[in-house]
Amino acid sequence: MSVNQGRLIRYQNHRDRIVSSIYRQAESIAKGVVQEDERKGVKWEEKLDDILTAPFFGGLFMLLLLGGIFWLTITGANYPSQLIAGFLFGIEEIMVNFLTQVNAPQWFTGLFVQGMYRTLAWVVSVMLPPMAIFFPLFTLLEDLGYLPRVAFNLDYLFKKCGTHGKQALTMCMGFGCNAAGITACRIIDSPRERLIAILTNNFVPCNGRFPTLILICSIFFAGVSVSAGQGIVAALGVLAIVLIGIGTTLLVSLILSKTLLKGVPSTFTLELPPFRKPQVGQVIVRSIFDRTLFVLMRAVVVAAPAGLLIWVLANTYIGDISLLTRAADFVNPFAQAIGLDGIILMAFILGLPANEIVVPIMVMAYLATGTMMELDSLHEMKELLINKYNWTWLTALNMMLFSLLHYPCSTTLITIFKETRSKKWTFLAFLIPTIIAVLVCFLVTQTVNLLGFLR
Repeated sequence: MSVNQGRLIRYQNHRDRIVSSIYRQAESIAKGVVQEDERKGVKWEEKLDDILTAPFFGGLFMLLLLGGIFWLTITGANYPSQLIAGFLFGIEEIMVNFLTQVNAPQWFTGLFVQGMYRTLAWVVSVMLPPMAIFFPLFTLLEDLGYLPRVAFNLDYLFKKCGTHGKQALTMCMGFGCNAAGITACRIIDSPRERLIAILTNNFVPCNGRFPTLILICSIFFAGVSVSAGQGIVAALGVLAIVLIGIGTTLLVSLILSKTLLKGVPSTFTLELPPFRKPQVGQVIVRSIFDRTLFVLMRAVVVAAPAGLLIWVLANTYIGDISLLTRAADFVNPFAQAIGLDGIILMAFILGLPANEIVVPIMVMAYLATGTMMELDSLHEMKELLINKYNWTWLTALNMMLFSLLHYPCSTTLITIFKETRSKKWTFLAFLIPTIIAVLVCFLVTQTVNLLGFLR
């Protein structure tokens, strides 16, 4: 540690002692003038804070609350998603019938309806319901006054990693959408700590990656029967992946603070606000219009051209093999080394515009249908993956790990560039998680193969 850093740490410790002394003195003065009925309310809040910010019970409550939110999002989004998908794909059928009646060229129908429109329909039907549930719940906790308690609980860990306690809030926002989490990094005043928060926000899964994680958990770990128990097991599986993501966030934050972004964490003096009765109407309006629709529109903008590209690759043939299949065969040796296959890796590459379309692209490539599709049930998906394409639990695990750790979607990358105004940091935001995802999957695969767990 340099002399200047030592002086800064001593200054910050001295500043913390002064601030703590001021608050203790203010409390002692307030106790003498607060009315008795008001004191009861204060004591009730203090007792609740003692529980919510305790080292063990505070962390346990956060995990239970996070798991509950995931369960509500998982179970609550299924039916609305099916309704929206049915409505949007019904429109697609009408469009196809109309173009057929007017003798439109087949390539035109495929390119703009089965390519661009179908991609948009998948993105909207998959993204909108979870965001419409998650964002209001998150905003409700924010309005209630609980999120500052989350920042308080995690401040110690982030400070040990050389970053800011407010990064906990931006990380929580990333669960809804990483682009929204990047925008939320504006609350961090230090440019160095803001950059660390931006570069690591991708390690918590957004709602675009939840469908993939839930699907794999349901098929390989929770069973495929539709029941409340399956939803709970799937939520626990997703929670385990989330904890891996949080651990990765802390580890990468520590490495960045010791290498590319050296520095001493700034002082974080947090006054816990009183609990408030949330304004439910305002919460719903604010979360729907300011967050859900804003993020959805960004995703739609980048998904449209992706649909065109995917259709062209799947329907352009060299000999009897499509360009998509040839590309999958080309990357297959590398994909096998990290426990995946060429089709899975190509699905992630083509899914750069929106994580929601990774699974439909994968199914399309497996079945060689030429258009994006999903199977009608988990049983059909299990039959396809396990019995026909020989997926193992290791393939499923690597699929989940790669989905968690890989590069941000294009919407998030655009947001990173807008926030940093730097091509360098935007490129690093892409490169760092890509290297970590490849390295983790490679180590897991080679370790399992070395120990012979699949023999």
